[in-house]
Amino acid sequence: MPRITYVNGAYVPHHEAAVHVEDRGHQFADAVYEVVAVAGGRLCHLDQHLDRLERSLGALSMAAPVSRRVLPVILARVVKLNRVTHGLVYVQISRGVAPRNHFFPADTAPSLVVSAWPVKGPSAEQVEKGVAVATRPDQRWKRPDIKAVGLLPNLLARQWAKEAGAYEAWLVNDGGFVTEGSATNAFIIAKDGALLTHPDDSSILGGVTRSNVLRLARHLGLEVVERAFTVAEALSAREAFLTGTTLMVLPVTRVDGQTVGEGRPGPVTLKLRALYQELRRK
Repeated sequence: MPRITYVNGAYVPHHEAAVHVEDRGHQFADAVYEVVAVAGGRLCHLDQHLDRLERSLGALSMAAPVSRRVLPVILARVVKLNRVTHGLVYVQISRGVAPRNHFFPADTAPSLVVSAWPVKGPSAEQVEKGVAVATRPDQRWKRPDIKAVGLLPNLLARQWAKEAGAYEAWLVNDGGFVTEGSATNAFIIAKDGALLTHPDDSSILGGVTRSNVLRLARHLGLEVVERAFTVAEALSAREAFLTGTTLMVLPVTRVDGQTVGEGRPGPVTLKLRALYQELRRK
C-alpha cells in the first residue's frame, strides 16, 4: 500500500505531497511541529502534545489551521491509512503561503501537513549497553521552548556527535551547564541519588516524555531536582539517560568518551524505562 500524507485538506500519495514554494515554513522556517508516538495503533499522550502545539502557535501568533477537535481525527486517519502500528505521526503547521516578506501576512491561511511512518526505536544493544553522548556549545536561538522547525544548530550538533562516534549531542550553555540534547532531554542520577534535569524554562524544549518521566520518578519516591547540571557533574554521576518520543528512556554510559557510573545502564534508569513502557502500553 502506498504511503499517504495529509496536505491542507487532502490525503495524497506521499510522493505527490507538496507545499507551495512561497510557503513561509519553507522560506523562513515560520512553522511549528509536533511528533507523536504511535503504539499499538494508538496516539500516545496526545493531549500533552496538543497542549504544547497550542503553546508554540500562541508564542508565534500563528492561527491553527483546524480546531483541536478535528486535528486528532486527521492524525488518526493518517495513521490508519499508513497502517502504522508502532511509529510516529508528524504534524507541521506553517503560517501559510504569501509573497516573501518579513512581516506577517494579514490574511493568509495556515498550512497543515501530517505524515506517519513506522519506527522501531533504540536497538536492544543500545538499551542493554547504553549509548555515548558528546558535548557541544549550545548555539540555538533563545526560544527553543517553541517547537519551531528552524533546527539547523540541532542538526549540526547531532551530525558532529555522529562523526565523533556518539549517539547524541548534549548542548552546553555559556555557563558550562547542560541544557538538553539536540533532539532529547538530558538527565543524571547525581552522587547523592537525586534525579537532576534542566528546569522547563525558555532555554529548553519541555518534552512530553520528560514530563511523564518526572511524574514516574516522583511516584517512585525519587528526589527530583529540576536544575541545570554541569558536564563535571554528569561525569561523576551514578547514572545518566536521555528521554524522547521515539527512544522513551535510553541509558547513557559515556560522556565525551568517559565512563558514567559503572559503565552500564543503572537500576534507576532501567526501572524508569520499564515504567514508561508500561505507561505507553496503557
